[in-house]
Amino acid sequence: MTTSKTNHIIYVEDDPEIVELVSLILSRNAYEISGVYNGREGLQRIIDEKPDLILLDLMVPELDGWEIFQKLKSMDETAHIPVIIITAKAQPIDQVLGIHIAKVDGYICKPFRPQEILDTVEKVLGIHNSNKGLEQS
Repeated sequence: MTTSKTNHIIYVEDDPEIVELVSLILSRNAYEISGVYNGREGLQRIIDEKPDLILLDLMVPELDGWEIFQKLKSMDETAHIPVIIITAKAQPIDQVLGIHIAKVDGYICKPFRPQEILDTVEKVLGIHNSNKGLEQS
């Protein structure tokens, strides 16, 4: 993906090694990743920085991923930011809840393939950026 602007992504995940792995995968493709290791701090950083995309683990300390997601979607200034869940919760019911009920933009189960992360991020940002262009015209 070629882009004139680096897309800023905040990843809320309590495992620094996974944040480092995802950062390595995405930074090679012109994405700037910031890792945040607990839910409360993650929510505040998202509100302050308003990234282009949020990667969100569901099982993080202080505020869990669903609480963060609900708070973000309830605020006008963050409701438009796309969210991709990256989680060990791989049961079909968890995926249905995420994609069809909560309407997250992507749902990736751990363990994941590096290409799966890249493909999902590019797809979600591609759709989001296309919709932004339509809103501005």
